[in-house]
Amino acid sequence: MSLEPNTTEKDSNYPSLSEFKTIEILEAINNEDQQVALAIKDKISQISNLIDVVVDKIKNGGRLFYIGAGTSGRLGILDASECPPTYGVEHGLVIGIIAGGDTAIRKAVEFAEDDTEQAYIDLLAHNINTKDVVIGISASGRTPYVFGGLSKCKENRITTGAISCNVNTLISSTSDYPIEVEVGPEVVTGSTRMKAGTAQKMILNMITTSTMIKLGKVKGSKMIDMQLSNHKLIERGTRMVMEQTGLDFETAKTILLQQGSVRKAVDYFNSLC
Repeated sequence: MSLEPNTTEKDSNYPSLSEFKTIEILEAINNEDQQVALAIKDKISQISNLIDVVVDKIKNGGRLFYIGAGTSGRLGILDASECPPTYGVEHGLVIGIIAGGDTAIRKAVEFAEDDTEQAYIDLLAHNINTKDVVIGISASGRTPYVFGGLSKCKENRITTGAISCNVNTLISSTSDYPIEVEVGPEVVTGSTRMKAGTAQKMILNMITTSTMIKLGKVKGSKMIDMQLSNHKLIERGTRMVMEQTGLDFETAKTILLQQGSVRKAVDYFNSLC
């Protein structure tokens, strides 16, 4: 199978970038960024198919894992870490794993992404099983850490997805639900934290947001199970309780803090009616 064309490594469309004025650099970046959403639009049906599987797996006791290296790994960890406070789900329902371990979140770990065995070892530490879904994230689509992990999952009949920014990639070849979003060369040649990273972040947003909506963690458009972890969120939650119950601010806030979530506060109010 050919890995060409590998567009994420192609020369920038701006060969004289280092000579640009600041505003010209910004215009170049902005022009390229505008292509990302349109490239993702063409893959909506593939993303939807993966999400439906994730929802089904979680409803049946499974979990969602992300595996990646570098920027891709960090984006997976970011997306996973935001699910508990945003939607009130338990830690461990969505798990991000990065090549090189937690150290690699802030500092690059040399050659960690080149190990084809370590990803599955990392997954085994979480007791990975056939109830779960593993999504590999790799801009190039051929990161050994990700490819090795997905291949081992396939051998063990664990459902897999893949997100890459090239076509006909290795990780797609070993994934049940591949998503390939070709966003073109980066403004700075090969700097895949830019357009490729933006595309990956947008897709991850789609996956977990849609999944949580389908799991009932959103009512209308409101995050009714969000954690009340700061004053802003308490005020937001209070307004949501007011809207759904007709209570005044102070009473709604009191019930919200007593019950611990918007959902529980509204259910409590309804039980009194």
